[in-house]
Amino acid sequence: MALPVNPSTRGERQGGNRGSDFAELSRRISEAGLLRRRPVYYTVRFGLVGLALAGCVGAFLALGDSWGQLFVAVALAVVFGQLGLAAHDLAHQQVFSRRRPSEAGGLLVADLLLGMSYGWWMNKHTRHHAHPNHEGKDPDVSPDILVWSRGQARRARGLPRFVGKHQAALFFPLLTLEGLNLSFSSFRALKSRAVKRPVLEGTLLVAHFALYFGGLFAVLSPVKALLFLAVHQGLFGIYLGSVFAPNHKGMPMIEEGTRLDFLRRQVLTSRNVQGGPLVDAFMGGLNYQIEHHLFPSMPTPALARAQVITERYCAELGIPYHRTGLLASHREALRHLRSVGEPLRAPAGG
Repeated sequence: MALPVNPSTRGERQGGNRGSDFAELSRRISEAGLLRRRPVYYTVRFGLVGLALAGCVGAFLALGDSWGQLFVAVALAVVFGQLGLAAHDLAHQQVFSRRRPSEAGGLLVADLLLGMSYGWWMNKHTRHHAHPNHEGKDPDVSPDILVWSRGQARRARGLPRFVGKHQAALFFPLLTLEGLNLSFSSFRALKSRAVKRPVLEGTLLVAHFALYFGGLFAVLSPVKALLFLAVHQGLFGIYLGSVFAPNHKGMPMIEEGTRLDFLRRQVLTSRNVQGGPLVDAFMGGLNYQIEHHLFPSMPTPALARAQVITERYCAELGIPYHRTGLLASHREALRHLRSVGEPLRAPAGG
């Protein structure tokens, strides 16, 4: 599904992306005090994640060369997912208002604890926020292995062409490789301009994997170590995909030449996922994707209240605002993947 070229651009009277419609919403959000930092919340949240990580390490060392380590691998996958969400919040300066402590925390969590380049991911994620679901501008919808539009499917060659035929069925199996893919891409990015501190980040990444693989093969037999690696990294990748895929996949794609103001570009390409406190905790607040894209530095606990204000405001303006349940969001995303892959399944010459 693509947005038509040059749809209504009401709200651009002031010029630039952040037109008058967004300015009014921003005023309402600010008056509600939703952009204030929440140090107590993040102290408790990050403290609990730190305790969970320490508990996993302690259990790993206590169990030794045991098959029970596979349960530790499952728990560690969840902890790594929460660390990824923590790195995300740090990158958006939701935790600290100043850049330096945000960057220091991001480097520690992303590079040292997760084995993912903070600089590379932040560069990529910033481009995504600026142009969500925009072909050629949003790196999250570039045709790497999967295709995200029928145009990409028709142009696909090699592996994307092969995978694209059945990408809806292969989506979750492919997610098991996402954790390793992030690490591989991080090392590869050290030679690019996306990483401003390649020596520092490279050192932290090497330290992470030295501890990770060193610990696995020092404590476990080779077979158990490899199984631990597969379970941990596989479930970690599925966790990440289950958090990030429902937010934009299956929402309208923006074609080149389409003009949208900031408010409409963010709302029309994003999907909120409802489900209560459990979904909020599982997705780290990213289930309020519309509000997160409109106000990236807004602390997580303020997003639920911002959602009410934003949805009402969009109703006033007649802007479609989409939210659905967690399972329904995945169905929509998978339905989109199957639909855009249709040209690859069509008979040759058909």
